Amino acid sequence: MKILVHLAAAGLVTLYGASALAAVSPDEAKQLGSTLTPFGAEKAASADGAIPEYTDGLSKPPAGYVAGSGKWPDPYTGEKPVFSVSATNMSQYADELTPGAKALLERFPTNRIDVYPTHRTMHYPQWVLDNSLKNATTAKLVGKIEGDGVEGAFGGVAFPIPKDGYEVMWNYTLSFQRALYSAQNVGAYLVDSSGSRIELPVLNVVDYRPYYDQSLAGKKFEGPYDRFWVQTQTPPVTAGTAALVDYPINYSVADQASWAYFPGQRRTRMAPDYKYDTPASNYGGVLFWDEANLFHGRMDRFNFKLIGKKEMIVPYNNYGISQLPADAVFGPKHIKPEALRWERHRVWVVEATLKPDARHAYSKRVFYVDEDSWTLLEADGYGQDGKLWRVGLDFAFSYYDGGGGQYTGAYAFYDLQKGNYFALYVTGSMGAPLVKPSDKLDKPTLFTPAGMGGTGIH
Repeated sequence: MKILVHLAAAGLVTLYGASALAAVSPDEAKQLGSTLTPFGAEKAASADGAIPEYTDGLSKPPAGYVAGSGKWPDPYTGEKPVFSVSATNMSQYADELTPGAKALLERFPTNRIDVYPTHRTMHYPQWVLDNSLKNATTAKLVGKIEGDGVEGAFGGVAFPIPKDGYEVMWNYTLSFQRALYSAQNVGAYLVDSSGSRIELPVLNVVDYRPYYDQSLAGKKFEGPYDRFWVQTQTPPVTAGTAALVDYPINYSVADQASWAYFPGQRRTRMAPDYKYDTPASNYGGVLFWDEANLFHGRMDRFNFKLIGKKEMIVPYNNYGISQLPADAVFGPKHIKPEALRWERHRVWVVEATLKPDARHAYSKRVFYVDEDSWTLLEADGYGQDGKLWRVGLDFAFSYYDGGGGQYTGAYAFYDLQKGNYFALYVTGSMGAPLVKPSDKLDKPTLFTPAGMGGTGIH
């Protein structure tokens, strides 16, 4: 394992303390734009050259891209794997594999990890880079509980030189997924332990991120950083059911607010249980509410420790999986290896341990966050017996139409105990998924409890 000894490129930090509450000094911030990119990644290539130098990411569409179509053709469709990792040879690559990746190879011997050339595709527009540089010396953690909130940050990476696990997780939480607004339809399947494939509800998802609303620049950012609306499209028996969730920038000031709309009742109600380890009913209990995008929500039940930054083999630039028919994606025990793309990248490793007085289905969670996009690429969840229980993988890809950002809504979870798995943002009964980012919020009333009823299917 190539371990980058400098944690946060600013010195070894292993404990949360008073220094972690403050922004970095102007002298530390000088690393940004020199040895580090403005968003905090290492600019240079890895020592062996497998990870290339960062050169502004991918901002030119490939042939076949149609603006506004919602489809994102694979720009690397002709590439071949550099090497493959299986249960028989994974000892050669043990230092670059996460415990979750090793467990998937051991648990399912037919599984394989195809490792392709590394491309650092994440692109940021200049205004996000400028904001990230400002945030470096103004952002700080606030709240009554460690990790409860962020103050002094807006429109960019909050902590480009992170000092602890909470700051890394907030960087992921506030990552630049794309400007202001995105709409998508999402298909999903569950494959049970017998190998049977079950289609899960098809969802229409609209994500509004006020944290990147440029009209709010210059003001103290408060309120929700993310507003998430989702409506069931199929099956017919639940079509029209909708949920709205507001995620606050400071949980000590305002807790997460959630609402649900049920077309049969024609009523919108508060839904206070849409958080932590409450099973998401749309997915038959195979996903907790705080596992949306691998992790989403308040961090108060775990202690988040920054382990460091490592060069690892992780899912990356997965443009292809959403365009394939379900038969080409889902195998009886695992996603078919040829449907996925893995690359070598530097990732931040954060270990979250359940607090002694807290309750959660997991006793420990380990997160792997990409240094370029701040996307959470893998989440390993451990049961109360201390054994690895579930492995979550994110199949992100970068937008290349010039606006920058990363799509992070495609992911899968494997249950190592039951031997089942599910994945979403795949081709379903309503066709291949589409995702349409925009700087314009077309339906602002959608993000109100009253507005939810107006979208109902009766």
